Amino acid sequence: MNRCFDTLRAKRASHRLAFRNAGWLALPFALLLLTAGLHPWEILAADSAKPASALLARALDGPLRDVQDLIFCTRLKYDDGHWYANIGYYCDDENRKAYTGNGKPDAGLLCKCNLRTGDLKVLLDAQGGSVRDPQVHYDGAKILFSLRKAGEDFYHLHEIGVDGTGLRQLTSGPFDDYEATYLPDGGIAFVSTRCKRWVNCWMTQVGIIYRCDADGGNIQQLSANTEHDNTPWVMPDGRILYTRWEYVDRSQVEYHHLWTMNPDGTGVSVFYGNMHSWTVMIDAKPIPGTLNVLASFSPGHGANEHGGIATVVSPEAGPDSRPSAVAVHKGAHTRDPYPVTEGCYLAARGKDVVLMDEKGRIDTVYSYQGPGEIHEPRPVMSRPRERLIASRVQASEPVGRFVLANVYEGRNLPGVKQGDVRKLLVLESLPKQVNFSGGPDLVSWLGTFTLERVLGTVPVEEDGSAFFEAPADRQLFFVALDGKDLSVKRMQSFASVRSGEVNGCVGCHEHRAKTPDAKTHGQLLAIQRPASRIEPFKDFPDVLDFTRDIQPILDRHCVKCHNYEKREGQTILAGDLGPNWSHAFFTMFARRLVADGRNGLGNQPPRTIGSSASPLLAKAGGGHHDVKVSPPEWRTLWLWIESGAPYAGSYAGLRNAAQQGLSDQAEGTVMGHAANLLKEKCSKCHESDPDGEIKPLPLTTEFGRKIRVRLDRPTGSYERVVLENDPIARFSPNILLNFTRPEMSPLLLGPLAKEAGGFGSCGDGGFANKQDPGYQLLLAGIKQGKAILDSEPRFGMPTFKPNPQYVRELKKYGVISPDLDLSRQPLDYFAADQAYWRSLWTTPIP
Repeated sequence: MNRCFDTLRAKRASHRLAFRNAGWLALPFALLLLTAGLHPWEILAADSAKPASALLARALDGPLRDVQDLIFCTRLKYDDGHWYANIGYYCDDENRKAYTGNGKPDAGLLCKCNLRTGDLKVLLDAQGGSVRDPQVHYDGAKILFSLRKAGEDFYHLHEIGVDGTGLRQLTSGPFDDYEATYLPDGGIAFVSTRCKRWVNCWMTQVGIIYRCDADGGNIQQLSANTEHDNTPWVMPDGRILYTRWEYVDRSQVEYHHLWTMNPDGTGVSVFYGNMHSWTVMIDAKPIPGTLNVLASFSPGHGANEHGGIATVVSPEAGPDSRPSAVAVHKGAHTRDPYPVTEGCYLAARGKDVVLMDEKGRIDTVYSYQGPGEIHEPRPVMSRPRERLIASRVQASEPVGRFVLANVYEGRNLPGVKQGDVRKLLVLESLPKQVNFSGGPDLVSWLGTFTLERVLGTVPVEEDGSAFFEAPADRQLFFVALDGKDLSVKRMQSFASVRSGEVNGCVGCHEHRAKTPDAKTHGQLLAIQRPASRIEPFKDFPDVLDFTRDIQPILDRHCVKCHNYEKREGQTILAGDLGPNWSHAFFTMFARRLVADGRNGLGNQPPRTIGSSASPLLAKAGGGHHDVKVSPPEWRTLWLWIESGAPYAGSYAGLRNAAQQGLSDQAEGTVMGHAANLLKEKCSKCHESDPDGEIKPLPLTTEFGRKIRVRLDRPTGSYERVVLENDPIARFSPNILLNFTRPEMSPLLLGPLAKEAGGFGSCGDGGFANKQDPGYQLLLAGIKQGKAILDSEPRFGMPTFKPNPQYVRELKKYGVISPDLDLSRQPLDYFAADQAYWRSLWTTPIP
């Protein structure tokens, strides 16, 4: 490492000094160096040459003895703290870019460094563009990488020789293509935004796994994920190892783990970690000569640029064994770990390429002197191709098939007896064409982030087996139903099949290293007949909307007793709008009439989510006074609950920043208008205990959004507080404020005397009549808030129109006419959503 020619060192030192001190002359001087065949950062590289440490010396004499060069990229940090938000643009403003510097010039270089001399050669200067994700070909002669050219918005796949010649572009179009890996069959797997969807809990675009031929042609979608896939890499057995982020009605920030698929997208299976929350397992690669992989374990919901702790993962004890993941080092994060061999690992750390061994010792191999930081260091070396796996896709078939061996085989199934499960409900998580926030917004209140399509049911045999067809390339999950169609167990991950594929599982949340017990199962009853077809619910909507489908049922059967005048059980089920949702919708969850999982952790106990755990269904079916809904009404309520109990049944209901701001402004207007009154009248009774026990909080705090929800972790994993007399149902602004009929606001009715038409909740301390100045002051404030919200018709109102971003994306995707003008013609946004989802189907089935 210390071999440098004195003449060259002196020459470079003088150039380096001149470049550093030139001030305003630096740019022309840099141009002079370039015309002489030298790159400025090649000049600065001389400082990286230093005597080899014992660790590096052993590597150079051992695993790296035949390796002369490393390649790596340089780039500036991107602005967003999320590990995935480094592509495309933000949904609210397409002119605000998510990639480095919000569209400003990057410091993108593709470099080659000599391991022994420290000499640096710039293979490609992006001239203000960005370079990322290089991988050396099997023959060691060329490099696959992603390039976003200066002045352009999209990353595309490129190749270049290891000598810097032969640059060629492989992919194109208005999409980002990145994180590519060579396949042993000659193709390329990569991540792409061609899936046309947005992160369900953020404002940036989603990339999932695709493949293409060596020349960039014949692009095919492999993944059905509605969330991100990342960093695919081929394992010795031919499978693709990758990171899959998912949250099917469980925490949106805790499950991003290692999965595998075949190079044709079949055989998707968990590799490690899906039962363990709160780590992003990413940049995983097989360790040569072992069954293990090396990955970056990025803490929590992940760090910028995938920073984390390099960790060795063994699959031998199964995907759920915590001791099978062993950290390589402590302290400062590394990124982009690369296993040369067992115990010899390269990684990036800041501006350095570092070398690590199995004992956690770290040495710096190379230090970069230019702008930006080092990313994705890889040795330039040939390597054997992995095993070829024959494709199982049969493109002529529109469906695949699932085989379930025994639904009663699994974990966390207490109380479930043989014969309890009679059907599986098949649901589909639906991708978003827009998204504007880190929460579910109007899709739910702290519940599901995605709309869920009800496809129908399939039978389960007496032995617990099932065999059924399913649409290809769709994100599906299942609910086990009993003989009364009530939920027994809900899947909180997803499964998919490709065309013609047969995919199977042992049971329900079973240990994924387990195989079916032949002595117990014998010949499965389900596979002794043709695969069942999914039986749909005819004449019912497959995607439910609360205002359209549920509120009319409540109006017919419930509102006569649960309204502002009567308010039986202190419960209001009228459809009037609060700051965000309708009062009826909010009450469903504040009063725990519906059990939707509450965005918690996965694998919940049986009968705790869905129809069996939702008192609303029992009440509607004859268990509540004289209420008895019709069978179609009961089924509609059931479909709504089992499909995640959404509020807005269209993603057109997702509010952009300005629309969300209107709700905040409306609440703030009420607070500001009557702040002194609320403090004088209400703060004596509505305050929190000094020891932190949750009671009805001061109204001023309520308006500050401190509703009865605890944040389980600082990143926003919601844990709703459950109390016997839950104050959320009474003291949240979502129920206190009525922005449809301000005079019916419980904030007014609560302190108003019963004789004057109020609730009389405050006794002598309230308003004696509606002429009370305090009452009039509050009413005026709520009316002002209503005027703010009425300035733009809200979702659920007859005059509602989708926001410009929703229309923009549907036009880009070719779903609606580019000439559509909402000021002249209406848009059926429910139909537009369905057209968008159909446009993503790879197989034309209903």
